[in-house]
Amino acid sequence: MRTQLLAAGAAAVACVANGASISEASQPRHLFSRQSLSNATTSNTTLPTSPPFYPSPWMDGSGDWGDAYEKAKAFVSQLTLVEKVNLTTGVGWESEACVGNTGSIPRLGFQSLCMQDSPLGIRFSDYNSAFPAGGTVAASWDRQVWYDRGYAMGAEHNGKGVDVQLGPVVGPLGRAPAGGRGWEGFSPDPFLSGQAVAQTVQGMQKAGIIACTKHYILNEQEHFRQAGESAGFGFNITESLSSNIDDKTLHELYLWPFADAVRAGTGSVMCSYNQINNSYGCQNSHLMNGILKGELGFQGFVMSDWAAQHAGVATTLAGLDMTMPGDTAFDSGVAYWGGNLTLSVINGTVPEWRLDDMVTRIMAAYYYVGRDAPGNVKPVNFNSWSRDEYGYQHAIAKAGYGKINERVDVRRHHAKIIRDHAVRSTVLLKNVDGALPLSGKEKMTAVFGDDAGDNTAGPNGCSDHGCDNGTLAMGWGSGTASFPYLISPLTAIQNEIAKVEGRVEWVTNGWDLTSAQALAAQAEVAITFVNADSGEGFISVDGNIGDRNNLTLWKNGDALIRNVSAVCNNTIVVVHSVGPVILDDYAKNPNITAIVWAGLPGEQTGNAIADILYGRVNPGGKLPFTIGASREDYGADVMYEPNNDADAPQDQFSEGIFIDYRAFDRKNIQPTYEFGFGLSYTTFEYSHIQVAAHTVPAYTPNEGMTAPAMQYGNSSINIEDWQYPADFAPINYYIYPWINGSDAKTASGDANYGTEGSFPAGSQDGSAQPKVRAGGAPGGNPRLYDVVYTIVALVKNTGSIPGDEVAQLYVNLGGLQDAPKILRGFDRITIAPGATVQFTVQLCRRDVMNWNTAIQDWEITADPKKVYVGGSSRNLPLSADLPSLSYA
Repeated sequence: MRTQLLAAGAAAVACVANGASISEASQPRHLFSRQSLSNATTSNTTLPTSPPFYPSPWMDGSGDWGDAYEKAKAFVSQLTLVEKVNLTTGVGWESEACVGNTGSIPRLGFQSLCMQDSPLGIRFSDYNSAFPAGGTVAASWDRQVWYDRGYAMGAEHNGKGVDVQLGPVVGPLGRAPAGGRGWEGFSPDPFLSGQAVAQTVQGMQKAGIIACTKHYILNEQEHFRQAGESAGFGFNITESLSSNIDDKTLHELYLWPFADAVRAGTGSVMCSYNQINNSYGCQNSHLMNGILKGELGFQGFVMSDWAAQHAGVATTLAGLDMTMPGDTAFDSGVAYWGGNLTLSVINGTVPEWRLDDMVTRIMAAYYYVGRDAPGNVKPVNFNSWSRDEYGYQHAIAKAGYGKINERVDVRRHHAKIIRDHAVRSTVLLKNVDGALPLSGKEKMTAVFGDDAGDNTAGPNGCSDHGCDNGTLAMGWGSGTASFPYLISPLTAIQNEIAKVEGRVEWVTNGWDLTSAQALAAQAEVAITFVNADSGEGFISVDGNIGDRNNLTLWKNGDALIRNVSAVCNNTIVVVHSVGPVILDDYAKNPNITAIVWAGLPGEQTGNAIADILYGRVNPGGKLPFTIGASREDYGADVMYEPNNDADAPQDQFSEGIFIDYRAFDRKNIQPTYEFGFGLSYTTFEYSHIQVAAHTVPAYTPNEGMTAPAMQYGNSSINIEDWQYPADFAPINYYIYPWINGSDAKTASGDANYGTEGSFPAGSQDGSAQPKVRAGGAPGGNPRLYDVVYTIVALVKNTGSIPGDEVAQLYVNLGGLQDAPKILRGFDRITIAPGATVQFTVQLCRRDVMNWNTAIQDWEITADPKKVYVGGSSRNLPLSADLPSLSYA
């Protein structure tokens, strides 16, 4: 085994819902260059660049991290050089039980840290739950749902011995509706995503595990995210896609939910595969050092996506704190860090204070979530590489045979909340003359579509769910979990009909249109289930390389709907999808009496849809995205063909902040169903808006100097002190922190070792540094979160049954380049029939600010500002001007 060194290389109070490359161009460190480039072939001389920011900021225990910081410093002070390195470096793909493991510290009884997917459950496990996807629970618009789901998932990971759950997701945000992994996140609206991620982080970490918010940042499509992966699909590129963006768009759109996650206390952030302005996400000092750790005051650790590290020292100095899974390529036994990180500290290319900060951040996150609490840390009791009870502990090396799976059941009756969350996230889009709810006593019920039934190979019959067979309850890829069971819609509907000894028949083959029409002609109600799938880019399903090729329905769904509705004038369409699908014809079709969007509901999908269809629950979900009449209506799309010759494809985010409903509003395009839309079995009325401005302290920039970097002890720089122990027998492919010999050049495996390198100015400087103007605490300047306005309005249930209404508040910031309106408040309220309740939103200063690229800070512009209140982004009957603020 060898290693390699690349040495050169209640009220809706949004603002108080907290938790508590070396290759980069030498530009002013506060600006991205902005160039007008199309997605046509591009000359390398005109490519956008990302400015450097050094040194990597060291954590300071700000916010509520003080106690964890002190514990971490005490722990790190005990460690030797190789023990520190062991905590930063993964041991390699398939070398331990989890999808990612660090090394351990046997001397102190500290076991290997376990990193495990996914953001909706436990991947590669058994006796665990399969929760609704993030993009589905976003439709609940319910902070309690998000917190409870996070807590339940965290508890299950904790029960399996996991230290870090690889989720939640707010990258991708959802720029392109066909983007493959949008369903793992929440919503293309940054405010809605920010609220959801904050609650999820807090729930997960309350359960005693570390949340890893991902993927940072602009990882908005699967095509070309990795050059090697793309080659496997026949694309000739040498570098991963570059997402090219301007500073204002970055801050006002894509960074917003990451700031909320940091403020909520996320212990980890995962950097992404793609490049950003032609600097890799895990080597981009501007984004990791300058913005995440500097501006946002992030106190936890930055972890690489799996094999997203492209260099050694360069990534260390740019702000990466942990590399996963540790090897440069899966099962290679070769690492950028491990022994090479040890060597880089010895030879002075990485200052020891930088390594100390990396380990302190990791351990601070460990203590911050209470991993040190008695009984909280459990040995890993499952194995990602086998469901067998006995097997190899080190799968790739076929070493350490023994018991590897304890088959611990961690579900804790979570099925009940999974069903409830799926129900609360179901959106009623169309309901003509009370077609829903059904009574269950219909003379003849017919059910149609592959999506109604079961996968003939079983619920886990496709690896990483990389197929679309049977009902769709999650997408595909690493963001999945195994189902303990999967209740199909057909099973649930049969159970309903059986209760009353009614009649139900079905045709689940969506291609058998003749049989479907014959049955539909007999039906009193025809329930047609359709879907659209997507996932991660290492899997292609029906020619969809992660990203969807279109926004139409899968499995002949469109033809099935047309044929069924042609002969049955009471056709109900139920859609399970990863995101928007084209429904315009069905919205206008008089024979289609109801349309329901149910997303990706997880293991209880059938029971959840039956609760809605048969009226046990009044639907209250609202769309977390826009459903347009065509894909051209959206503000952005997936780039399917590479440009820039065979180099890195260049994806220009030229639409700026205008994605999803912002694009529809700006272009005055009528959507089929707008963002925030959703019907109920009752009706609501809005009235009496009032605005009160608060006197608040003036906004003051973060000023002054940091303390110098701290270094814990002085490790030996004698290469002889860090050799493999004489009596040690290494496991094949395993990544260790020791050095392979006393000759540095030979040990590094780098023919250029010893050549004088060029390091970015300031990258090794541990002296006191100027504070970042927009920083000051986790989430940014604390003054951003002062409550500046309180808005109240009345909402009345004008129907005859109880129901939930999601009241929404939008703001117009008044500038010519601003969106007509942006979401800045909401609350899901249960209202009795005939009752009136008060909807209250407290806006914080951040909610009414714009990013000023010149001063690199937030500001309230002089433009007149207005608020709107109502039941969706296109149904806003109330409005009011925002008065000017007065300052204490």
